[in-house]
Amino acid sequence: MERKELGQILVEKGIITPLQLEEALEEQKKSNKFLGEILVEKNFTSREAIIDALTEQKKADFVVLSRFKGLKKEIVKLIPEYVARRYTLIALTKENNTLTVAMKDPMDIVAIDAVRRITGLKIKVVKAEEKEILEFIERYYSEAEDIPETLAALEEIREEREEEVDVNQLKVAAEDAPIIRFVNSLFLKAVEKRATDIHLEPREKDVSVRFRIDGVLHNFQAPPKNAYPGIVTRLKILSNLDIGERRLPQDGRFKIKVGVREIDVRISTLPVIYGEKVVMRLLDKEQFVLSMEELGFEKEDLEKFKEALKKPYGMIIVTGPTGSGKTTTLYSGLSFINTPEKNIITIEDPVEYQIEGINQVQVKPKIGLTFPAVLRHLLRQDPDVIMIGEIRDLETAQIAIQASLTGHLVISTLHTNDTVSTISRLSYMGVEHYLVADSINLILSQRLVRKICERCKEEDKEGKKILEDMGIKTGKKKIYKGRGCSECEYTGYFGRTAIYEVLEVNRKIREMIIERKSEDEIKDAAKENGMKTLREAALKKVFDGITTVKEALGVTLL
Repeated sequence: MERKELGQILVEKGIITPLQLEEALEEQKKSNKFLGEILVEKNFTSREAIIDALTEQKKADFVVLSRFKGLKKEIVKLIPEYVARRYTLIALTKENNTLTVAMKDPMDIVAIDAVRRITGLKIKVVKAEEKEILEFIERYYSEAEDIPETLAALEEIREEREEEVDVNQLKVAAEDAPIIRFVNSLFLKAVEKRATDIHLEPREKDVSVRFRIDGVLHNFQAPPKNAYPGIVTRLKILSNLDIGERRLPQDGRFKIKVGVREIDVRISTLPVIYGEKVVMRLLDKEQFVLSMEELGFEKEDLEKFKEALKKPYGMIIVTGPTGSGKTTTLYSGLSFINTPEKNIITIEDPVEYQIEGINQVQVKPKIGLTFPAVLRHLLRQDPDVIMIGEIRDLETAQIAIQASLTGHLVISTLHTNDTVSTISRLSYMGVEHYLVADSINLILSQRLVRKICERCKEEDKEGKKILEDMGIKTGKKKIYKGRGCSECEYTGYFGRTAIYEVLEVNRKIREMIIERKSEDEIKDAAKENGMKTLREAALKKVFDGITTVKEALGVTLL
């Protein structure tokens, strides 16, 4: 009955068709998987739609653990860790003599009996996703969760003066249990809070730890200064860096596992006045968006991008500052055209995500494997599509443009403020105007804006007044903001989306580039051709109730 009801809900909501439900039910008979899993695997619907449908399902108690607040460690540990892992379950709440347990398989009688015997309590079973249960097991059974105890233990570590420390002492410090627990807790908390970066900064008398969440840095509980060298050494050991070198910057990478999620960590160290500053970028493959429809494109801009990707040759350039999501846009574009008929090769520094069916090269300047060096050899590899992580110099630009003019589709990034300034940037590098005009098909400029938290979303009358004072007509449309709640850490924002400025280089624009027209003239011509500026794209997100006035005005210029 449960399976049939789930299917009925999805059909009634128009999420899947009756034929798709029938196909999934047939598959379920052979595979013994949950219906929801099969529907997602077949791309009939999304994981989020399944969760919402299960939540609506009256006869099936389904818990979304990521939305579950107030879980107490003492309740979780009523069930021993080995039992939780063996049966994929976790204790949630205890009321009187009843323990509520979230399980992967609520019909597993053996598991329920085992928990009842061990706890001596009545068991109420609810269903939860396996992936979320494993993440909660990792988080709540780990010693790293005991942050106050870990910080207290770190206080007892003796501080070593820089001139006294040798490599052996650093190794010993890095293997201290409190150091290991703190480093583990750092990653667990960062993943839990959806952080993309972790910043560790030594100061004169203390240490600063900050997480970048939705593009903004937030403070996290910091360790005592005396434990900092051991923490840095522990991170260097994990990433195979030289623990004895503290005077020069170093870069490395390693992987961590949180539940069933595998996360790549890119680490960079930088010697500053009071020690080594460490920044770590967390690359979560589970959260990586490859579907262009989910990136934030407006419909007409997405069609322009897709049409440019379908062309057999020419250049597509994506621009924007560091951290604006350019790599995600590039990878999404490559995934859209990734077929067995095409030889796609990328040159990156570094390779952030691996995509099946695409040949990815990571540059290594120390051994002479630079962007221009790889590009010269790459053209002998019979490529159809070439992706260059970034055009940094004239030589790379010239080879890329030459490739785009000789039958290859070239996709790359450039650090500029908007679409039109990309033309000027290439000219300043030394590329002839006629080559720029002949080679480029499309330029995208992008930024990321924070999305309003749906849980605490409310009308923003002040924001509406700001727009009207600027001469922007809002009519009867409501403007929204986030009030701030526990779900969004009281920021009013949860997640980010991209805004795009898309410049099609048509015949008129090509002529203007060759004639060396000014940026303003080219921009006016592009707007006449239908281009929406970044400011206009941001305001569209405001009117659609996706972001706030403050955010839109903060990331774009007139």
